[in-house]
Amino acid sequence: MLGRLIIDDVRPRTPGGYPAKALVGGVVTVKADIFREGHDLLAARARWRPTGGTWATEPMALDVNDRWEAELTPTQVGRHELQVEAWTDHFATWRHDVELKAGADPHDSLATEIEEGALLIGRLAKRAPKEARPVLLAAVAGLRDGARSRDERLNAGLDDHIAALLTGVVDDTDLTRSDKLTLWVDRELAGFAAWYELFPRSEGGLAGAAKRLRAVAAMGFDVVYLPPVHPIGTTHRKGRDNTLVADADDVGSPWAIGAAEGGHTALHPDLGDIDAFDGFVDEAATNGLEVALDYALQCSPDHPWVRQHPEWFHHRPDGTIKYAENPPKKYQDIYPINFWPERDADRKALWQACKEILDHWISHGVRIFRVDNPHTKPFAFWEWLLPAVQAEHPETVFLAEAFTRPKLMAKLAEVGFTQSYTYFTWRNEKWELEQYLGELCAEPLVDYMRPSFWPNTPDILAGPLRNGPPSAFRLRFLLAATMTPVYGIYSGYELSENQPASPTNEEYLHSEKYELRERDWDDPGSLAPFITSVNDARRRHPAFAQLRTLRFHEATDDAIITWSKTDPATGDVVLCVVNLDPIGWHEATLALDMPVLGLGWDDTYDVIDELTGSTYTWTGSHPYVRLDPARQPGHVFAIRARS
Repeated sequence: MLGRLIIDDVRPRTPGGYPAKALVGGVVTVKADIFREGHDLLAARARWRPTGGTWATEPMALDVNDRWEAELTPTQVGRHELQVEAWTDHFATWRHDVELKAGADPHDSLATEIEEGALLIGRLAKRAPKEARPVLLAAVAGLRDGARSRDERLNAGLDDHIAALLTGVVDDTDLTRSDKLTLWVDRELAGFAAWYELFPRSEGGLAGAAKRLRAVAAMGFDVVYLPPVHPIGTTHRKGRDNTLVADADDVGSPWAIGAAEGGHTALHPDLGDIDAFDGFVDEAATNGLEVALDYALQCSPDHPWVRQHPEWFHHRPDGTIKYAENPPKKYQDIYPINFWPERDADRKALWQACKEILDHWISHGVRIFRVDNPHTKPFAFWEWLLPAVQAEHPETVFLAEAFTRPKLMAKLAEVGFTQSYTYFTWRNEKWELEQYLGELCAEPLVDYMRPSFWPNTPDILAGPLRNGPPSAFRLRFLLAATMTPVYGIYSGYELSENQPASPTNEEYLHSEKYELRERDWDDPGSLAPFITSVNDARRRHPAFAQLRTLRFHEATDDAIITWSKTDPATGDVVLCVVNLDPIGWHEATLALDMPVLGLGWDDTYDVIDELTGSTYTWTGSHPYVRLDPARQPGHVFAIRARS
């Protein structure tokens, strides 16, 4: 049954009631529709707490159309409760009404209204802070002082100081609370990070890869991500270029996990021992990097689980174990895991074994995991596993590698994945990018899904990168790094590696998944300086950590895409203008939404290009730009209003 007050559409929330997401130190905007019958004024507040902790409150302000808002700033990682409270603001209603009556008829004594105010303030004084009570009781006395004139008595109760003392004092005569929502608060790296993926075996093992960490950190990356580091099976091992027959010296795919040396908690002997791994993690930390590991729940035919737990795999009618397929691709070197064995005891043992893999690597300093193909595992498994791990290690971050249907990607984010791969790799045209970012920035998706833009992966070479010039790599990197707070690249990107396996195959020619790759990191054509400058701009501008505030602006050329971001806490504003054509120069007149940039329509202002240091002075909303991709794919402007 409905109560006196209605509280609807409380946000942030997820469709299925799982925790929405927030960041430590980040602003959480709490919204709700709040109303009641009649014209009485209302008051509302949001309250939140770490689960089991002490409630904190923040007053909500009326925006438009009965939509109320408040901004919270969580201070610790972990699960939180969130609730909206509302009540009739009897004092504000009395104050409003009596002011109207007093102005309408200066001869009306308003004796009844004055006594109503005295009774009301007296009642609320009992709920007010102790230090406010003497002032409030003095106001009551002033209202009831018959020796004063009507207006003097009224002013005793209508004084702005009295209103301020009563703001936030809850009148519980009709106090109404929404259902409790849950909010998961992550550390900052979960919401703002630059990832760099490398194969340590191509660098001579973990010790050799450790030598690359200084350069990776110097480019401005936060996370170094390693594909599976475990022993690789020999049965049906793939050869170079994904051939079905491997030569004796072929290294195989790291995703064919498990051999005589062990499974998911073992290291490939060619990479080094556990001391070498610990040393790699320590060296990363020394350089300001965190290590992310691939969490791929699948096994080679040689994995110890195949022998020890055959009940954990899918069996064909002839008794053989079913290998992985994604037609036309076949992965004879990989056995998928059956997450629903016939016996419940087997399921529990399997799920616990999967958690113990994470527990093992967490014990060696890893707090970030890129999860391979999570959409091919039961959602119920992730619903159990992710909270179980984060209950013990709330700082753990999980990136979902799920290039799949939108609703599946969204559900993975909803049940607990911290970040998610996206369709960015296949969004190249202006209208595609604007449409897709519009989806990612909109409620309710933005409340719980954190998109991660990857221009390339070891599996995917797409769009203008295929046989593309370095300018194509610069423009796609600029889009990924500035449109979303989280992005990543696969190593070799800075060398503009651009050869596809075939005109129709999106994989790389001579893919590093199946062979070692030697690279000249000192190549004078490296994009490392450009990558460094973009990452430096990201770190200097808190607006780049925002997703909700992204707004697109118009341009007269469809090859020119323009967007801005704003940081609510600092007021920082950035404006990005990018040429989507990697070959030809384009020019355009922009149509900027000046209030979005914090400017007036006719203001004169400076824009400073953070990539070149150049400063331009613009007036009004229609500046002209010209971009030659061979020289510069785009501008990253900081905006400075002129006084």
